[in-house]
Amino acid sequence: MTRRAEIERETSEVAIRGHLELDGSGTSDIKTGLGFLDHMLATLAKHGRFDLALTATGDTRVDDHHTVEDCAIVLGRAFDEALGDRKGIGRFGYAYAPLDESLSRAVVDLSGRPWPEISIGFARETIGEVATENLVHFLRSFAIEGRMALHIDLIRGDNDHHKAESAFKALAVALRSAVAADGDGVPSTKGTLT
Repeated sequence: MTRRAEIERETSEVAIRGHLELDGSGTSDIKTGLGFLDHMLATLAKHGRFDLALTATGDTRVDDHHTVEDCAIVLGRAFDEALGDRKGIGRFGYAYAPLDESLSRAVVDLSGRPWPEISIGFARETIGEVATENLVHFLRSFAIEGRMALHIDLIRGDNDHHKAESAFKALAVALRSAVAADGDGVPSTKGTLT
């Protein structure tokens, strides 16, 4: 079974098209109009070994919020759709990822129950053209739409670019473990993750 999804979202604020393959090689083609967001999504694809294509046209003349939020919605829904009934997956994943002085931990449970706990502690207001508060909002929205419990904690770090990148790398590696094949049944005493 090929685990993939095609998701589109169009509102008066954004138009987004996304394609995700969970069993990929880490290739990406991302054009959101926000360079730092492109960088984080390419990082997620590369280290998660997901193939990801995402194109967004948004009202960045206003600010970055709608584009960042809606990209998270699209990507979270794509993960949820690609996972299907979630049979045969590891379900849980965790990873620590450093980037120079920064170290982040990500723990994920593809439980079907969304719960984001994100603690990165940025010092700057923006990285490139993306507000750091919107990077946290991206991760929360992604977890909600992907129907997963997601905990990301910055353990240490000084440089905000490094903090963000270590967080996205940790998330990628944790997700790679959680979506990996691990038996045939549903990994839940309830018998369902949907």
